[in-house]
Amino acid sequence: MTQLKVLYVEDDPDIRELAELSLQMDPTLEVRIAASGAEALQVLSAWKADVILLDVMMPQMDGPSLLAAIRSDAAGPQPHAVFITARALPAEVERLKALGALGVITKPFDALRLAREVRRLAEAA
Repeated sequence: MTQLKVLYVEDDPDIRELAELSLQMDPTLEVRIAASGAEALQVLSAWKADVILLDVMMPQMDGPSLLAAIRSDAAGPQPHAVFITARALPAEVERLKALGALGVITKPFDALRLAREVRRLAEAA
């Protein structure tokens, strides 16, 4: 398997910790964590992620706004985006995919399957 660089952006510290532990179960994933959209932009200025997992609802800069900010930076290849949300109604999933996301993972996610799901979405891209 190819190495994937994954950035998880989540404002809830407990979910961040769980996601980091989950993703690190796959040794082919290089994982970074950000607590906000602003922190994610700082991380991305120095480290190029292949996949960004974006919490949809965050204060100051939500996931869709963060994705728009990332996409507005035309320098180099753009990372793939996957939204993480508790609101998984079909209309909301379609709206998020229309923003350019590879997919949507529902909270609460399965900690034992998160890395596998991220890999599946990235390989399908």
